[in-house]
Amino acid sequence: MSTIAGGRAARRQTMRRIRPRRSPAVPLLLAVWAGAAGVIWLWWNNTPSIADDNSKILNAGRITGLLAGYLMALVVLQMARVPALERRVGSDRVARWHAMSGRYTICLVLAHLFLTMWGYALQSGKGLGGIVQQTIDSVNQLPDMGKAAIGTGLLVLIGFISIGGVRRLIPYDTWYHVHLLTYAAVFLTFWHQLSTGNDFAVEPAAKTAWYGLYGSVTALVVWYRILAPIRLNLKHRMRVEAVIEETPGIVSVLISGQKLHRMGAEAGQFFRWRFLAPGMRLSSHPYSLSAAPRPTMLRITVKAIGDHSAALRDLEPGTRVWAEGPYGALTAGKRSRGKVLLVAGGVGITPMRALFETLPGASGDLTLLYRANSTQDLALWDELAAISQERGARLMYAVNSPEGERPDISAESLRRKLPDIDRHDVFMCGPPGFAQQVYEALRGAGVPARRIHHESFEM
Repeated sequence: MSTIAGGRAARRQTMRRIRPRRSPAVPLLLAVWAGAAGVIWLWWNNTPSIADDNSKILNAGRITGLLAGYLMALVVLQMARVPALERRVGSDRVARWHAMSGRYTICLVLAHLFLTMWGYALQSGKGLGGIVQQTIDSVNQLPDMGKAAIGTGLLVLIGFISIGGVRRLIPYDTWYHVHLLTYAAVFLTFWHQLSTGNDFAVEPAAKTAWYGLYGSVTALVVWYRILAPIRLNLKHRMRVEAVIEETPGIVSVLISGQKLHRMGAEAGQFFRWRFLAPGMRLSSHPYSLSAAPRPTMLRITVKAIGDHSAALRDLEPGTRVWAEGPYGALTAGKRSRGKVLLVAGGVGITPMRALFETLPGASGDLTLLYRANSTQDLALWDELAAISQERGARLMYAVNSPEGERPDISAESLRRKLPDIDRHDVFMCGPPGFAQQVYEALRGAGVPARRIHHESFEM
């Protein structure tokens, strides 16, 4: 069993007045809608009177194309790992934005393709049945359309493998690396927007703005996805120090390095980890810190639920580690009340253990509820008990009965355990079904939604 000491020092780094950081989500969404309004205004300003059905179809193709191009830039921006988004809005929320934007983008791209080719086919006297031939002719004759066709095919492929049922059937690493082809798809489809788009031909300012939009997004991707991780790893030079079994199927990986407490990581956050061992070099997975960063040591605690996580137990000391991050908004900055309830399900204990150690609070302010199938599955329990005793915090567990009966986690049971639960902030991490059950129980117990903080790292 691993032991990470130094809780008092970690709390001193976290200590602050309770002043929650405001999420920039609302201003960002307003900015996104303002940009969409600008795109619609550009289309409207350059749209002559529509006299016939053919003009209606072509102009519908124009606006769907413009909006698809705008959303493509946002899709890539949401993949750029910009700290203002990842740490303030939350990685899981940005991931949901990305998934939603991707679905809308693909729908708009397909609508743009169908409507535009239909309109061109009508102009050529081919009718609706001539769309396929018109598409082939356009790819062969118009500038940059060949690249756009390849890019569109890649977008459809990425969208297909991202469908929930399909994604569950393929390995995570396969999905992840195919998903990175989004960059290539956007690059290939970008050029035909300017070379064949009437709006950019008649409005030089619009073309400049489009270059500015895509150029800014590209710069953010290059900086935060490539240059910043290179700088971080050259500076901190991380290696595997040891691998320790906590409970059957759960291991902790101790990672040593230089000045790790200056990485900017906080308890509750996670990194994307790449271990440069045979068979693992191409895999990058998100794992939370299970203890606050120390100057020369980080720790992650992982349950073996896939090939990558199962392989961690065989890592050799000295193995080089490549990390990207820190990411996530499940930190002390979310706190708005003096009293805090931490709820963990299974291996979701990892960020909760780090917060249990570091969240400022007087004796009696902190409570941790740990849900597991059995007492043998309570990873890091000795550490949690030591933290609880040192801090005067309350530690509770909820496990199945010997007959397999699940414990009652309901609004009534939570109110019995914590009569003033409606005056708590709640931090929560666990499997989606568990998180939904606890969320509903908390709402039933009177905890406002704004004070229930949860982040899923299944990205």
